[in-house]
Amino acid sequence: MSHVFGPVPSRRLGFSLGVDVIVPKTCTMDCVYCELGRTTHRTVCRSRYVDAAAVKRELEERLSESQQLDYVTFSGSGEPTLSLDLEELVAFAAEVTDVPVAVLTNGSLLGDPAVRRALAPASLVVPSLDAVSREAFERVNRPHPSLDPGLMVDALATFRSGFRGQMWLEMLIVKDMNDDPAEIALLADAVERIQPDRVQLGTVVRPPTEKEALPISGDRLLEIASELGPRTEVIAAPSGPSQLASRAPVVDRIVEMAARRPVSSIDVARVVGTSQADAAKLLDSLVREGMLELVRLGQTLYYRAYLDRERP
Repeated sequence: MSHVFGPVPSRRLGFSLGVDVIVPKTCTMDCVYCELGRTTHRTVCRSRYVDAAAVKRELEERLSESQQLDYVTFSGSGEPTLSLDLEELVAFAAEVTDVPVAVLTNGSLLGDPAVRRALAPASLVVPSLDAVSREAFERVNRPHPSLDPGLMVDALATFRSGFRGQMWLEMLIVKDMNDDPAEIALLADAVERIQPDRVQLGTVVRPPTEKEALPISGDRLLEIASELGPRTEVIAAPSGPSQLASRAPVVDRIVEMAARRPVSSIDVARVVGTSQADAAKLLDSLVREGMLELVRLGQTLYYRAYLDRERP
């Protein structure tokens, strides 16, 4: 299963079956907070990265399993709208399941009519917008040189006006990078223009690409939410166990999750249906066995899979 992964617990989407149509780490940006590490191929040129027929087979197989799903979500190793197969695969997913189909995107290519067509069959599109000024955009997102934040706001507004599904605009605030009052005012103006169904506001909660990408305080996050308007909700970290039974071996599922993004004991507890304490014990054993490495962000412990070149 190289293209379909999970289900994984999502702060925004509940239990999500992921579909990855990009090879690591291909993106239009190199965001300082990205949990997937540095972008190794920064591009705005759309191409084919996966075998679409193989993705369809994997998706059908995983959907045939008896499992709790809230969304089928196109996301993963980079920016999904770079894939020329996205239109075909989103339409296929929408046809073969009643589970809502979501696409997570950084929104950088929404100015392209072909990209907007590719997203049309989705039930939910979640683009991101972290900055409007060129200075903050460069600091936080480290974009491809051709990208312009003002044009991205234009494209987001155009997409919202023609899209029949839900559009939730995600914003991630990094301390001393895009949290000053002038930038927040620009973001508030952009929200008013774009008119998303929701604004989902967050800060750094997982180990970021760059150590200087620090979270802002909860109080400041609430202040910014009030400035962005009534559509805005603060996205909290996941908590609490659930009862999702995994058909795949537990260890394989955990390593698969940790290869996509750093995971916490809470994440694992939710996926395998156990207590957080038992999940933490299992994760610690995988660290001792050399299958995962332990990283710390503030007071929270996360676990991620080693890349082959990093393995001790």
